[in-house]
Amino acid sequence: MIKPTSRQLQRPIALLKALRDDAIRLEQAHAEEIDLIEPSHRHSARNLLHYLSIRQHDIRDLQQDLSALGLSSLGVIEPHVLASLDAVMSILEDLSGQSMGPLPEPPVDFRTGPLLLRDHARALLGPAPQDRFVRIMVTMPSEAATDAQLVKDLLLAGMDVMRINCAHDGPAAWRAMVANLRQAERAVGRQCRIQADLAGPKLRTGRLRPDGRVMRLGPKRDAFGHLMAPGRIWLTPLDGAEPAPPECRYTLMLEGDLLANLKQGGRLGFSDTRGQAHSLKITGCRGLSCTTEILRTAYVADGTLLQACRDEVVLGEACIRGLPEIITPILLRPGDTLILARADEPGREALCDAAGRVIEPARIHCTLAAAFDQVKPGESVWLDDGKIGGIAQANDGAEIWVRITHTGPQGSKLKAEKGINFPDTALSLSSLTAKDLEDLPVLVELVDMVALSFVRGPEDVRRLHDELYRLGANHLGVVLKIENRQAFKNLPHILFAGLGSPPMGVMIARGDLAVEVGFERLSEVQQEILWLCEAAHVPVIWATQILEGMAKKGAPSRAEVSDAAMSIMAECAMLNKGPNIVETVRFLDGVIGRMDEHFVKRRATLRKLAVAEFKPGGAPHPPLTPHCNVRQ
Repeated sequence: MIKPTSRQLQRPIALLKALRDDAIRLEQAHAEEIDLIEPSHRHSARNLLHYLSIRQHDIRDLQQDLSALGLSSLGVIEPHVLASLDAVMSILEDLSGQSMGPLPEPPVDFRTGPLLLRDHARALLGPAPQDRFVRIMVTMPSEAATDAQLVKDLLLAGMDVMRINCAHDGPAAWRAMVANLRQAERAVGRQCRIQADLAGPKLRTGRLRPDGRVMRLGPKRDAFGHLMAPGRIWLTPLDGAEPAPPECRYTLMLEGDLLANLKQGGRLGFSDTRGQAHSLKITGCRGLSCTTEILRTAYVADGTLLQACRDEVVLGEACIRGLPEIITPILLRPGDTLILARADEPGREALCDAAGRVIEPARIHCTLAAAFDQVKPGESVWLDDGKIGGIAQANDGAEIWVRITHTGPQGSKLKAEKGINFPDTALSLSSLTAKDLEDLPVLVELVDMVALSFVRGPEDVRRLHDELYRLGANHLGVVLKIENRQAFKNLPHILFAGLGSPPMGVMIARGDLAVEVGFERLSEVQQEILWLCEAAHVPVIWATQILEGMAKKGAPSRAEVSDAAMSIMAECAMLNKGPNIVETVRFLDGVIGRMDEHFVKRRATLRKLAVAEFKPGGAPHPPLTPHCNVRQ
């Protein structure tokens, strides 16, 4: 072995000493803020400051020098910053034969740093399951209030945290969800934490103007258009509607006394919305309702008149009522203009003349009044999770004119209740709304932690802490949702504010965050959030669209499985609701359980691998058995 020269050692020694001195100076500069931190979390706050100091420098050349010497390259220092620096400096002292003097005691070391993160995760999220470190959080559908078996199945599948989204349902439903969970806990024999996400400011598109109430009726045809079976229709009274038999594809509710006089074998005539004449054959009667059949496609509207005739004599008639509203989304293409309106009026597509020229642009209501006070021309606007993008052209306080710059190849359709993002606008508004303040007294009696939506700065965190203290609920955990550009930029200050009243955690709301910072930067940004939170020993919830395809359609994509495996870098992975959510929880439990055998956060752990067996002559690998430490 060739011993490094004194010259080779001088550079890394000098750089490490400068890094350590800077870290100590930054800690001393924020001594008053550290004093405001909960005593049990002050070591974590100091470690965060040390990490922030290191990351104010580009140390890539130093890392290469250390690697060349066979030393730690400081690539995984987050939970124990000064201890990592001290360990490398101590070895360099031995190699160089020179002493750098006594070093102050670091706040955490290689053992206590990771233990603090685990302790803080346990305090917020509850104990980790025996077979994995990462908890699984599940968003409750409305059915969880009435379907106790669903909640029990989720608990059995591996749910560790129930998430109640307070933007939906209401106090009665939330109480019922919690009651179903408590019942399931007693039956299953394991506990589950509860998180309530406050709704926060509502930044969405408003309603759209309905085109009318229309329904298409028609027979069943094959791929070539050949008739396979007539369309079966259930006719039932508007007042006292009766459930349709399973063979009926359509249900029409009728206003009038026609149904009481119908008999099997009779016919009903009507003209559809195109003026075409049609007839329905009555195939059976049950109670005050009857089944009918149609052989040609017809379009009926609210108010369409059905008549029973014999020999051209009208025997009775009734009107169709209660058809569903037809709402056409706004189709937008690059170059189009969209008006965001402050007034809560139904939106509509662009108005055009006979030649197709736009007379008046498309318009839709924006639910956040503050946007009309603060958005400036030239700032970007994104809608529907980034599917539609544009630039604000003008804002007169009542309307924001947006020039569309980004859509799908064939244009994109904008619907009601879709999210709006203004990533370039420094919106100044409180994260806590009047609705949140009304919900909090109910929630603090039900849940273990409260998630704060639309966080933008430390003042939002402090206000929530004040409200919880006022309600005598400052023991509850607080989860800070990082979902916009301002929150990401202010993350160190937000973490410090959260450490003032633990337990706390951070949720990376990747859906909105991707729109706010740009999809191309999402991987980088979410990694930076993970680094800072690990340095502060703050547990992270990895959220948004994890295994969404499986939850909704029953099968995950390869990309979704890879994304789910990445959640081992956090302390909790959140699943959204879907018809296949129980199977999705079970699947994620298996993915995380296996990945936990290979990684702790970002550090690889070298367990025995069955695939590493290499025998002469190409002998087959031994079968996967529990002896190989592979979970069955």
